[in-house]
Amino acid sequence: MKNQKIENSPRAFSLDALRGYAILTMVLSANIAFGILPAWMYHAQSPPPLHHFDSSVLGITWVDLVFPFFLFAMGAAFPFSLGKKMESGISAWKLLWDSLKRGAKLTFFAIFIQHMYPHIISNPQDYRAWFISLAAFAVMFPMFMRLPWKMPTWLRYGIQWFAYAVGVIMLFSLDYAGDRKFSLNFSNIIILVLANMALFGSVAYIFTRKNKWHRLLILPFIMAIFLGGTTNPESWNAWLYNYTPVSWFYSFRYLKYLFIVIPGSIAGEYLVEWMRSFEKTAKSSQKKETISACILFVLSVGLIVFNLYGLFTRHLVLNLTGTAVLLSTGYYFTRWISTSYTKLWNRLLVAGAVFLMLGLFFEAYEGGIRKDSSTYSYYFVTSGLAFMALIAFSVLCDYFKCRKSTSFLVMSGQNPMIAYVGSAMVVLPILNITGLLPVLNDYGNNAWLGFFRGIFITGLVTLITMFFTRIKWFWRT
Repeated sequence: MKNQKIENSPRAFSLDALRGYAILTMVLSANIAFGILPAWMYHAQSPPPLHHFDSSVLGITWVDLVFPFFLFAMGAAFPFSLGKKMESGISAWKLLWDSLKRGAKLTFFAIFIQHMYPHIISNPQDYRAWFISLAAFAVMFPMFMRLPWKMPTWLRYGIQWFAYAVGVIMLFSLDYAGDRKFSLNFSNIIILVLANMALFGSVAYIFTRKNKWHRLLILPFIMAIFLGGTTNPESWNAWLYNYTPVSWFYSFRYLKYLFIVIPGSIAGEYLVEWMRSFEKTAKSSQKKETISACILFVLSVGLIVFNLYGLFTRHLVLNLTGTAVLLSTGYYFTRWISTSYTKLWNRLLVAGAVFLMLGLFFEAYEGGIRKDSSTYSYYFVTSGLAFMALIAFSVLCDYFKCRKSTSFLVMSGQNPMIAYVGSAMVVLPILNITGLLPVLNDYGNNAWLGFFRGIFITGLVTLITMFFTRIKWFWRT
């Protein structure tokens, strides 16, 4: 049967919304007041008031979900980008080369932004640091966006390479705070992990596009390297685990996040298959479908909240039992009626249930679930919860078509690189230059106002990102 083209099918705004939710909550978590909010408002292993890392603290919070949700969304995008290109006849080797270039660009992005943060340029920060950070933000537009004006190809590439040259000059010529010098090893770790996942996740998808089970089989072998490499320093596993030809880009340790990216790629395939086989629901079935949608939205959000509460408060038996009941209820309502939407939700729910329950069964291993240092329970639980989040956004954005109320998520998800640097490199420098940031910092003495500070800064980042998305100035790698 010939596949229907994705362009002629309903768009999965839910994936953009999930990505947007992840990036905006990442910004929010970095800008709320520290030390005065409840412990569940921060990374579980960095509790208030001092936020010193403590690996003995078990559990996860909503902050510990934002990065895995973004990784999951990255994996879910592979079937849309890579799958579409392979179907159009582009060879696997060409896609591998493109993936390598994408990884290289993201690595440059990770190194560049880390050196251009105001607190790295000057400490205490000053006008020089703020204006340099704003200039760096402007230079990244010709680096990472396709210029919207008509021009010869040679000129387009010339402008891009000139921007990169300016960026390199900035990296080597700036005087940084203290005794810091430019270093390839000094980079933004979140973006560096994403660069590795863009490369190795793409490779995994390209060679297993026709069989998702083969892709899943990659994970036990990675697990074997981790288990052998960390327990027997004399083994070949340990050599492979510790070997890196380019330490500023690659470490085998980063591959642990394939436990989230690969499940995400399976969710993306389910979305693509739904878009291609979509059929409108008969009027006689619409009422049941709507009831199922409402119940699934509540259940999927409820599963996320319930697991965060149960794992953070360590009510593990209650959490396991309640999760099983909620998943069973959701399964019933995805089978209650057979439509294009309920079939999609059923597939996402079943896959998410497998990963979530696997994570809960792994919970006791390695002492208990933690983001840092991350445990297998963390990978599986967060993957399972990401499936639930995708169901919730599918109901909200794709089924009920709440486009206006979710546009800030969707548009931010379509331009995540701008959103990621928008706070540190645009909003905070402008607030400092205008003298408004000290006023906002005074809010840090009160819990509610300290949280409002984060909301306000995140809102400004969202507006900036939406503006560039609306005029179609996208940063891409």
